[in-house]
Amino acid sequence: MKPVETGPVRWRSKAAVAIALAAALWSGGASAQSSGGPLSFFDNIFTGSIAKGSQAVPSVPPPGTSTQAQSAAGANGAPPWSGEDGASGHPLMTAAAIREAAANFDSCVAGMWPDAARRGVSQQNFERFTAGLTPDLRIMDLMDSQPEFTKAVWDYLDILVNDNRLAKGREILAKYKPQFDATEKAYGVDRYVIAAIWGIESNYSTQIGDRSVLQSTATLACIGRRQKYFRDEFLSALEILHHGDLRPEQMHGSWAGAFGPTQFMPTAFKRYAVDADNDGRRDVVDDAADLIASTANNLKKDGWQTGQTWGFEVVVPQNFNYMLADRAKAMTTAQWEHLGLKGAGNAPLPNPTEKAYLLAPAGAEGPGFLMLGNFRIIMKYNPAEAYALAIGHFADRLRGGAPFVQPWPRQERVLSRAERLELQQLLVQRGFYRGEPDGQLGGQTREALRGFQASIGAPADGFASADVLERLRGR
Repeated sequence: MKPVETGPVRWRSKAAVAIALAAALWSGGASAQSSGGPLSFFDNIFTGSIAKGSQAVPSVPPPGTSTQAQSAAGANGAPPWSGEDGASGHPLMTAAAIREAAANFDSCVAGMWPDAARRGVSQQNFERFTAGLTPDLRIMDLMDSQPEFTKAVWDYLDILVNDNRLAKGREILAKYKPQFDATEKAYGVDRYVIAAIWGIESNYSTQIGDRSVLQSTATLACIGRRQKYFRDEFLSALEILHHGDLRPEQMHGSWAGAFGPTQFMPTAFKRYAVDADNDGRRDVVDDAADLIASTANNLKKDGWQTGQTWGFEVVVPQNFNYMLADRAKAMTTAQWEHLGLKGAGNAPLPNPTEKAYLLAPAGAEGPGFLMLGNFRIIMKYNPAEAYALAIGHFADRLRGGAPFVQPWPRQERVLSRAERLELQQLLVQRGFYRGEPDGQLGGQTREALRGFQASIGAPADGFASADVLERLRGR
């Protein structure tokens, strides 16, 4: 469950797939896990942060970097910190500010002892768990990474919902059937959705991440632009270790501190983790019963509706008013059907009285989807519509459902970051966009695009295609 830039970073993996991930595609504009989670496998795929990091050229630490910071720079075998200012432009992300904070790292960590004591952490455990901590400055580059290219939604679905992952998911469902049975009975949450989250967040525990949660959250609590948020995550990680639910070697994960097969941030663990098998520990890393039940408890507390699906594919008619394809414009499925929408294969729409909103992730040239209440709940786990669509579709496939029926517009070219910036700037010049151009195509950009498209008589689907960029250029 991953972290985002607004509100509490439910980035618990909701941390692991950085959220330029969906921001660049169709971000919900929140953070990962309702509570705030950082980056998960899905985050890294969407943002390209892993690939970018793995290709970075190692650099010599800039002059003035402390020995401690230098030794931490290449932690985990990853490239060291670039030594450059962060792309966000935040004053705490300048190279000078990062070096200064890194030099003060020991004092910063020690200064959190009173807060840890107020949370019940003993001085002995505080000293034990913080001994030898050093800052991982590479995180500063990952925190402010702005990938040049993003992937199209259909490419993400190809990566995340594939035959190998489906086969492994079915094995997991069979292997842990008693645990899934007990969890469904206790929480009323669909086992296939839980299995889908497990599969997409960590590829069934094979891609959890290898960074120390304590080191990552301590680094972010003392250095960079999210110190207040990550201070709470660091102190919560200390609480988890003090209570004995997990051991330090179990708490490894994403750079933002998300850990375990379904990527819990420490604060999310405190809210949702349960001891399902009554062994005295809430082990969401190695205990399948606790992992499955804790993930279900998260969804249930977020409002999961038992017996309801997440949504379904629909065929949108020609000349449809795509201004209605908006998360804020929910209608009953009967009303959508009256507007000409049909189920895939021209089937009648189910649940005529249930409210849903229309999502057209690839614009008028791709399939449409009616999203029900549980889709919004999945988005609380990770606020990206692309992520929630992948989870819902993966769950359907695990239960025996078919692939999506309608084709994606695979001929469309994904815009580069420079082109995305230009698109926003042109929308500003024409009076449709009032935000600050940043190359991240979220809801505000999509709304501005709709306005421009409507003004020129094109389908107002908000899809940032190469064609709409050319029209904005006046060509």
